[in-house]
Amino acid sequence: MDPLLALRPWEAPEVTSWGRLPMNAVDRRAGALKLDGDWRFQLLPSPDAPVSEVWSSSNVPGVWTMQDTDDLPQYTNVRMPYAEFPPQSPAANPTGVYERAVDVPAEWAGRRIVLQVGAAESVLLVHVDGWPVGISKDSHLAAEFDLTEVVRPGERAVVRLTVVKWSDASHIEDQDQWWHGGVTRSVLLYATDPLHLADVTVRAGRYGELRVDCRVRDTGGALPDGWYVSGELSGQLLSQDTEFDRLNTEDDRVSDFLGEARLRTTVPDVRAWSAETPELYDLTVRLHRADGTVADTSRHRVGFRDVEIVGRDLLVNGERVFVRGVNRHDFHPLTGRTVSYDDMRADLVLLKRFGFNAIRTAHYPNDPTLYDLADELGFYVVDEADIESHDHAHEIADDPRYLNAFVDRVSRMVLRDKNHPSVIIWSLGNESDYGANHDAAAGWVRRHDPRRPLQYEGAAKLGWADPDLASDIACPMYAPLEDCVAHALSGEQTKPLIQCEYSHAMGNSNGTLADHWAAIESTPGLQGGFIWEFWDHGILQRVNDGRPVGRGGAGLYEGGVAAPGHRWAYGGDFGETIHDGAFIADGVVFPDRTPKPVMYEHREIAAPVRLECFKHEGIVLGNHQHFRGLDWLKAEWELSLADGGTRTAPAELPDLRPGETAAVPLPFELPEDSGEAWLTLRVTTAHDEPWAPRGTVVCLPQVRLRAAPPKRSVLAMRNRSVEVDADGLLIHPLLTSAPTLSLWRAPTDNDELGGTALRWRAWGLDAPARKVVDVRQAAGRLTVHAEYASDAGVVRHTQVFTPVEDGIHVEESAELPVALADVARVGSVFETVAGLDLMEWYGQGPWESYPDRAFGAPVGHHSVPVDELFTPYLRPQESGGRHGVRHFTLSAPDATGLTVVLDEPRQVSVTRYHAEDLTAVGHHDELVPRAGCVVHLDAAHRGLGTASCGPDTSPSYLVAPGVHRWSWTLRTL
Repeated sequence: MDPLLALRPWEAPEVTSWGRLPMNAVDRRAGALKLDGDWRFQLLPSPDAPVSEVWSSSNVPGVWTMQDTDDLPQYTNVRMPYAEFPPQSPAANPTGVYERAVDVPAEWAGRRIVLQVGAAESVLLVHVDGWPVGISKDSHLAAEFDLTEVVRPGERAVVRLTVVKWSDASHIEDQDQWWHGGVTRSVLLYATDPLHLADVTVRAGRYGELRVDCRVRDTGGALPDGWYVSGELSGQLLSQDTEFDRLNTEDDRVSDFLGEARLRTTVPDVRAWSAETPELYDLTVRLHRADGTVADTSRHRVGFRDVEIVGRDLLVNGERVFVRGVNRHDFHPLTGRTVSYDDMRADLVLLKRFGFNAIRTAHYPNDPTLYDLADELGFYVVDEADIESHDHAHEIADDPRYLNAFVDRVSRMVLRDKNHPSVIIWSLGNESDYGANHDAAAGWVRRHDPRRPLQYEGAAKLGWADPDLASDIACPMYAPLEDCVAHALSGEQTKPLIQCEYSHAMGNSNGTLADHWAAIESTPGLQGGFIWEFWDHGILQRVNDGRPVGRGGAGLYEGGVAAPGHRWAYGGDFGETIHDGAFIADGVVFPDRTPKPVMYEHREIAAPVRLECFKHEGIVLGNHQHFRGLDWLKAEWELSLADGGTRTAPAELPDLRPGETAAVPLPFELPEDSGEAWLTLRVTTAHDEPWAPRGTVVCLPQVRLRAAPPKRSVLAMRNRSVEVDADGLLIHPLLTSAPTLSLWRAPTDNDELGGTALRWRAWGLDAPARKVVDVRQAAGRLTVHAEYASDAGVVRHTQVFTPVEDGIHVEESAELPVALADVARVGSVFETVAGLDLMEWYGQGPWESYPDRAFGAPVGHHSVPVDELFTPYLRPQESGGRHGVRHFTLSAPDATGLTVVLDEPRQVSVTRYHAEDLTAVGHHDELVPRAGCVVHLDAAHRGLGTASCGPDTSPSYLVAPGVHRWSWTLRTL
């Protein structure tokens, strides 16, 4: 019997590998033979099923769940997708068999030949020409196998990769993501000299000290005499007086099969690495034979930096840095878990442009290229082991059957990624409770790499200040802001507090993000956190057959929207019965990487340049970076006046070191009687950056120079009247639906999962019965009293219509009973005639904003087509709002239309959908836009919060009972 199948590794937790080579950090990509492309493929119902003679094809790397098989993607968050308890797996266990012929280069004769499989989910069995080669588990790290004895250079070999989808390992890969199966990263074949570098460890500190530890092996047996190692840093050979220790092979620590060598030097005037200044040096390490010829080479990019914890501060190069992070999965809407270099670079470029400086690799080691890019572009990385046992966390944390798996996964991650300057923290995994298995893995890390801190939320949650737990950082998830501040002020804090997850980005979300950062930046002991998460994991799906589109669908989406006949699929859309719905759609970008409005919020929160305040002597401007001056930036002043003007002027940024401020003169004279005035500094890149071309907007800090004057009283036009119908509803030639009271919004994901939408429905706010109580005409004004019935009491609504020049002035009030605490909104809703396709407004914008997510929307004059105001969150919901609107115009191409002037800055939305339209469907392809504009004018609008997973909005952003008053004027253009 096949010895690999005899081991039955899919049901043996004690088997983490067989025949697999040790992990190392030697770079083998140069000169490797890439085996990517079409492989012969068949999908078996279980690993015990016989392989047939009928083959199809499958692209490698890739998941078969996205390549037109009958095994489709499935999404679960906490639940396992099958009922079996660990370590068992289901009998119905899809198993992919991949085969291809490989011509082994003749010039590899006499060399060591190695197969590298970049990643496979979840168990990999390798055969070559029918011979068993090895086994590997761990779906997100590479596995290498020595093929020297089973292939012949100059001849053809048949490589078979058997991938079993479910196993005991699946129980510790229970991450919040789609379940897939396949070979997800590149497959390589490479050759080395029998005498080769087994590992290279680089340690480089911020003062220029460099130490390179090399481990050397020879597959022929004992190491030959006379070998040595040399190094070259950025074109400069390490000098002869560089300390070089070839550790004595007679040392008890070193066998005849393993040699160790060490290079040391100090680089003068070193340029230190940080996320702001990602300075890299090229290091080449060469292994020489006794005659001086080179047997092996490894190349690395070195960043000189230090990471340490001092007291309750995490320091990078001695500076307390703010961690502005995001959690990131390897994801693509067409290829699932397989991502290309261009994909990863685009991810990081986008994050960089929106002010992020840190990534947590949730919840496994990401593709190796990501770390190269993080080194190059400048990101702090929390590198997380491939461990999450969410559904069975408590049982597994102390289960000795899983001990080897925990230590294996954590240690292999560290061995692979230890030379990346971007990696500043190791993570033991995610949501796996806390037990002896974690402590064992933590012990290995602390012994092997004492220069980096270690974190694990499962340990930290037992006590943020407890020094005896396996986390050097207090890294809670979704901790209430007030709890974080209280801890920092308690006098008991012993560790940095950096949330591993906060501000859950599901649907229309991320409320109070600016409040969080105001507290973080003003409270010693708080240093930031990682937003959950980067992507909405929507998979592009054909509506007609319900299957994923796959690699050929790149042109079928744009701007976050799928093309007609397609949609973004979430849990349950592939016919699966066990799933967690749209909880997979919780990112700051759409599946096509289009930024959601929250990205603009974050960009301003993270702005490197701030306008602190407006004083008599001018504008106080500050540099809020940690390591960099302002010379890489360019700026321009923009003055926005309420009466319709915008003026610009060049701005000269002062020479400020990090943390410094300076007063700069006001660039404009404020015109008299121009009303409210706001000054914006448009900050852009002064030169091409690796992540942005010259002229890319970096931030738009803003300060108010003058408040709006008091509103004047409205004078009625006595020779005009207002017309209402028998139900007391306004009749107007530009309105197809009269203004009525609105207390309901299409529930956001936070509303639904946080429970508030259930309460609103129980009150009957989605369809309250309206009854006209009284209609009166007096002194040129028409007053309508109406009542709206709810199960929590009657809402009394009054509208006073006054004819004014070119329009109608509307004064409204709504009295909410005490029982109606925390409603969605209080305001007016109406619908316009068709053809009004452009919205122009003065207020916050141009992107969507809400009361608790409005920091990143500067006040100014904005113009956006009505069809672009709506934000297509994957599950249709409340969307498209603009906060702080003073007045707006809806116009047709011939300049006809209407203008609305509000009594004070209000929440306004203009879309093609009523709230009930959005509430009734689950996907955007089911929506039918209305011809006219649906307009909401809100006296009060509830904040968004993040209650789908985390704290709700703050009390100050709730809509309280009592009397609400608002007024507005409707004019015809």
